[in-house]
Amino acid sequence: MTPPQRRRRSPEPQPPPRPPQPNDGNDGKDGDASNPERLFILTGLADGGERAALDLVTLIVAGADPPPTAPPEQSALLRLCQAPLSVAEISAYLRLPFSVVTVLLTELLAAELVTARAPISREALPDRSLLEAVMHGLQKL
Repeated sequence: MTPPQRRRRSPEPQPPPRPPQPNDGNDGKDGDASNPERLFILTGLADGGERAALDLVTLIVAGADPPPTAPPEQSALLRLCQAPLSVAEISAYLRLPFSVVTVLLTELLAAELVTARAPISREALPDRSLLEAVMHGLQKL
C-alpha cells in the first residue's frame, strides 16, 4: 500500500488591507487596553506618589475579596491573585502593560488588599549536601 500523496495548494490571493476608518469619537472601547487614554484613566491622576518596588517576578497574593467600590481592573486583579502569581503573569492575564499593573498594585498594597513577596532564590536555600549530612546525623542518633 502506498501512502497518499499530498498536493500543494496554490496560495489564494490576499485581499488588500482596509484603509483606516474615520474615528467616530468612540476611542475608549471596553477591551481596548492599547489606547493611552484608557491606560491613563486606569492608573488615575498623577498624584506624585511613589510606586511600589515590584519586579516582574515579585509574587502577589490577595488578602481579601474585592470591595464593591473597587474599579473593575482592581476587582479582576484581586480575584486573579487568590493563589500567588508573579507581576508578569498578572500583566499577561489582564493584558495590561507592566507599568499599569504596577500602579494598580501600588494602590492595592497601600489599601492592604494584597501582599507582595519576593520569590525564593536558590541562593537562599541551604545546600543539598548540608541537608543530607544533617539528615544522616539525625538518623544515627
